[in-house]
Amino acid sequence: MPDTIQTQRAATSILQKLHPYAFSVALFVLVLFHAVGFWGLLFSNDPEYFQTLTPMNLLLTYALLFAFHKRWNSTFILFAVVVAVAGFMAEVVGIHTGLLFGNYSYGAALGTKLFEVPLLIGLNWLMLVYTTGHIANYTSLHWLAKALLAALLMVGLDFFIEPVAMRFDFWSWNGDRIPWSNYIGWLGLSLLLQVYFQRTAIYKRNRLAPFVYLVQLVFFLGLYLFI
Repeated sequence: MPDTIQTQRAATSILQKLHPYAFSVALFVLVLFHAVGFWGLLFSNDPEYFQTLTPMNLLLTYALLFAFHKRWNSTFILFAVVVAVAGFMAEVVGIHTGLLFGNYSYGAALGTKLFEVPLLIGLNWLMLVYTTGHIANYTSLHWLAKALLAALLMVGLDFFIEPVAMRFDFWSWNGDRIPWSNYIGWLGLSLLLQVYFQRTAIYKRNRLAPFVYLVQLVFFLGLYLFI
């Protein structure tokens, strides 16, 4: 028993010493993995292999982001579930009806699917709503203006994602043409979810959130410029 207690104390002491460096380490890992993915997709001899790593990269990003979220109470869990499910179901409707976004279909690069939509898509909606909502909260705007700003940030990122997604088998559009209905649908759904973000009483001070959005923006902007 004394040995066990000493081991626990030693582990706690190590964690306390490492805590001040947690943010820097997380940011380094986030940038590193995106940089490797960027190089692999554009300059390696096997871009298809790096496409298969996309789900792992996304899961790592989600894990790092939400590791820095504080106050995992029932309100936050409800928010996370509602946003993820709403985003996923909107995609299901979009895939099978052409409503909301237009006529498109998902490829294999984003992993396991349910109703022809990758399961990761719901988490991706959650990540985007959460990160852009945090960025908007750095302003002193009215809550509704913050919601609109965050929704526009989401649509702005999607503008660069769309051509990249088609190039690397994330998803494809009928006729290889991205319709305006996609951006209109994105703006409408994003705004609704951002209103929810602004009005719900969750903790909204995740210091990694703006960097997750920025790294993704740089990643997709870079790919957009090279493809």
